[in-house]
Amino acid sequence: MITSTDNIQVKYLRHLLVDRRFRHKNQRFVIEGVHLLQSALLSQRLPEKVFVPESRIENAEIQACLKQIPEHSVVVISDKVARQIASLSNGCDVFSQMTLPHANVLPNDVDCVVLENVQDPGNVGTILRTAAATGISHMVLDSQCADVWSPKVLRSAMGANFLINIATNVRLVDFLRKFSGRVHVTTLSTSWVKSLYELDLTHTSAWVFGNEGAGVSQEIAACAPFGVRIPMIGKTESLNVAMATSVCLFEQMRQRHCVKA
Repeated sequence: MITSTDNIQVKYLRHLLVDRRFRHKNQRFVIEGVHLLQSALLSQRLPEKVFVPESRIENAEIQACLKQIPEHSVVVISDKVARQIASLSNGCDVFSQMTLPHANVLPNDVDCVVLENVQDPGNVGTILRTAAATGISHMVLDSQCADVWSPKVLRSAMGANFLINIATNVRLVDFLRKFSGRVHVTTLSTSWVKSLYELDLTHTSAWVFGNEGAGVSQEIAACAPFGVRIPMIGKTESLNVAMATSVCLFEQMRQRHCVKA
């Protein structure tokens, strides 16, 4: 059992949790909590190591997970060490060290969500979760977005990271120009736009959503034939980017469900 906060493995885990560059340099990330571990295992993602706090070792959910993991990959840590590692101040849960996906798989003819400079981890995580819920299999992000493997994004996505092919640090203009489906760019502009509810969304689409404050850049907007506007009858001028994503993706799913029915 590890009892020292100066242990090299403990320091390594903590660096993975707090340092984006360290994660990508080492091609590793950490998931916190038994529920994310369950999600990973359901998606056939086996952790390299699992660190279990001493007080949690008899937990039934954790024990069920450990039965699927080689014994040599399980490390017991003291509760003091667990609290030192945790990204939350009151955290004392299981930590799983995972490998990052080896390659960015860029879609060409399948539905995807494209994010430009979406910086809030909660928004990125919620968008991942919404994409998974509406059957989207790919997500493409530029280098300015919040790290999809950070603790906050992982918590917000609630396991969706393991259900979607995620491509990061992508030059979006090049990707969108090559995309063979339809490109939909959401906008607040009133010129050269179509209402979301006027669109035929039964075709393969790349949905583009932009920065929380600035929206989609002009360079990216030029990749679409027109902008897409979500109709609003109240006095609110705009929606949170994660909410806007939900509205668009569920409308797409509704249209396809109705057509199939």
